[in-house]
Amino acid sequence: MTEKDIEIKDEETQNEAPVDETAKEAEEKEEVNSEETSEEEKDPLEKAQEEIADLKDKWLRSVAEFENYRKRTLKERAELILNGGEKVITAILPIIDDMERAIENGAKTDDPEVLREGMSLIHQKFMKTLEAQGVSKIETENADFDTDVHEAVAMVPGMGDDKKGKVIDCLQQGYKLNDKVIRHAKVAVGQ
Repeated sequence: MTEKDIEIKDEETQNEAPVDETAKEAEEKEEVNSEETSEEEKDPLEKAQEEIADLKDKWLRSVAEFENYRKRTLKERAELILNGGEKVITAILPIIDDMERAIENGAKTDDPEVLREGMSLIHQKFMKTLEAQGVSKIETENADFDTDVHEAVAMVPGMGDDKKGKVIDCLQQGYKLNDKVIRHAKVAVGQ
């Protein structure tokens, strides 16, 4: 074999190699395509099942989270109801102490004026404490009768036209807590 013959054989080998590689690549592509086709046929069902499982998991987590939230809020609400008045009670305790001291000192003195002054001071302190907690008196003096804050327990005839529909007398004081009526004022109204 001469060099020419070797070169010709090399050229033929080189030409044959790409043909063989191309054929092999085509076969591999066909196999891959057939696998992809079979995967595509399976994929919609598998994808749907995976999506269902994922959504079910998310739903279960949401339900569990909501249940935990509901239980937590119920517990907090029960705690608020049970201990909600703690702030008010703590504010009133010093006034009870003052009343106890007034009772003890009242036994030591015979002067009624001293007892009246002590009771007046305790009453003022108590009213200031209630105001600090949001409690306020409902005004009744020279006020127009208002069914939202007053309760008429008596009608007083013959008071004149200027007193008609006005509060004449307050029989029991009414109170508001943060602008909400907690006890209506019992009043006598002019007719």
